[in-house]
Amino acid sequence: MDNQFKIQVYCHIKNGTIFHNGKLLVTDGATDFGDFARNTYKFFDISYPKFFKMDKLSKLAFLASEVLLKEEHPKDSEKNIALVLSNNSSSLDTDRTHQKSIENNADYYPSPAVFVYTLPNICLGEISIRHKLYSENSFFIFARFNAEHLQLYANGLLRNGKADKVLSGWVNFDKDTYEAFLYLVGKNGDIDHEINKINNLYQIL
Repeated sequence: MDNQFKIQVYCHIKNGTIFHNGKLLVTDGATDFGDFARNTYKFFDISYPKFFKMDKLSKLAFLASEVLLKEEHPKDSEKNIALVLSNNSSSLDTDRTHQKSIENNADYYPSPAVFVYTLPNICLGEISIRHKLYSENSFFIFARFNAEHLQLYANGLLRNGKADKVLSGWVNFDKDTYEAFLYLVGKNGDIDHEINKINNLYQIL
């Protein structure tokens, strides 16, 4: 049965705030995401220089995953945690930056550092490198948050032994608007991994 799987922890990031299991963890007065991301990086005392080269979507997903995965056993270098994320804007924010660099024939200079982030699933790679994850990962594009698909896909991975846990949810960045809702699901936890429960958690903020 699907209710054999449980939501272990969850996280929200929105409007300069970070909530962990519904409790306010970080509040920041920065109106610019770049400032908020740097402040959060310092708050968590993260040491990962590559963070500053990431696009905004990857930084958002990276910070949310830090909140949830920091409690995983640090000596387990091959954690079997699958990644299943989604949004409605793909990598559009970075795509706009790349487009500006190629639309002017007189000043044509596409940056490889920008181009590499014109796929939304790159943020999955950044999380996997950071936490040494070698399991399956997928990134889906939906018009809106789709709890049913995420629940079915994560349960399938768990039921078929493709992963011991799944980091799943929504991470969206478009211009100045950003939102992340991630949760870790496995066999242990207090919240049944059910569609209505996932929707309720997502709608808290």
